[in-house]
Amino acid sequence: MPYSFYLDSDNHIVLARFTGRVTDEVFAEFFRVGGRRGFASLQFRGAIVDFSEVTSFEVSPATVRTLAWEPPIDADASRLRIIVAPEAHIFGTFRIFASQGEDTRPNLHVVRSLEHAYVILGAVDPKFEPVAEPPAA
Repeated sequence: MPYSFYLDSDNHIVLARFTGRVTDEVFAEFFRVGGRRGFASLQFRGAIVDFSEVTSFEVSPATVRTLAWEPPIDADASRLRIIVAPEAHIFGTFRIFASQGEDTRPNLHVVRSLEHAYVILGAVDPKFEPVAEPPAA
C-alpha cells in the first residue's frame, strides 16, 4: 500500500504518509476508504497527510476537485488538517484541493515541510508510531 498511518499519542496527531507512486486511483482509494478507516478509530486533535516521500505524483486536477467536493474524511471541521507537499506541482495541486473544499475544511493548510506542520499544530518533539492496519469499516 502506498500510504501508511502513524500516531503521536503525546501530541494527539495522526499522520498519513504516502510513498512512491501516487495515482488518481491511489488517492481516491485513500480518500474514500483508507483514510476513513485509518483516522476514524484514533483520538486526535490534528492530522497531517505527508507527500514528502512521493516519487511520482499522477493525480489529476479533476480528481482533486471531485474529491474536494466530497465530505471530508474527518467530519470534525474544527480540527487542524495539514497537507505536506514539498514539490511545487504537488503543492499547487493541493492548493486547488484546499480552495475547492474550504467550506467543509476551513482548517486545512497546505505547507512545504513537516516542520511547518508541527509549528501549526503546536507539536512538541513529535514521535510517531505506526498504527496497525485498521479493520475494514
